[in-house]
Amino acid sequence: MADITSLLEPGMLVTHPGAPEWGVGQVQSNIDGKVTVNFQNEGKVVIDGSRIELALVFET
Repeated sequence: MADITSLLEPGMLVTHPGAPEWGVGQVQSNIDGKVTVNFQNEGKVVIDGSRIELALVFET
């Protein structure tokens, strides 16, 4: 399994695998594996990338 946390940059779109009801979120920052994401339905959340692997969303 690839560690996508290290690849996340501001502006990228992600979802939280354990909370799909949060909707799509936009990465705000990624500092030392702590990823701040602004989710559509939950607002700003700080995710520990070593514990939760966010899923990238690709727009078509």
